[in-house]
Amino acid sequence: MELKAMNTRTAKTSSNPLRGLKLAALALGTTFVLAGCAGKPPTEQYAVTESAVNSAVSAGGTEYAAVEMKAAQDKFKQAEIAMHDKNYEKAKVLAEQAEWDARLAERKAQAGKAAKAVQDAKQGVQDLREEGLRSAQ
Repeated sequence: MELKAMNTRTAKTSSNPLRGLKLAALALGTTFVLAGCAGKPPTEQYAVTESAVNSAVSAGGTEYAAVEMKAAQDKFKQAEIAMHDKNYEKAKVLAEQAEWDARLAERKAQAGKAAKAVQDAKQGVQDLREEGLRSAQ
């Protein structure tokens, strides 16, 4: 049996062999960038913020921390507008800021109520002392 060598020609490419890999990486990167631009609505953050704003209002934030409460409500409204406009990154940032403003308002309201309770208790003690002194005379 005789083996004959076959002359086969292979097409030589003019570019380097990593070209295909580079193109695949570029396509994949572009896909991720476009997917990132589209983004998804920050619905979880939005719900957390809404809850924080409602808690702050319930705690008396509008009375004891009016500035912080207004800031929280304004940023929350801006986040709603950004969500409607599908500007999800801006909506997320505003919702986070509104959440922290609302949490601050809630804490200030709690502190204000506690301070008022302490003041009322002190006044009650003072009233009892005065009444006790009057009865003793």
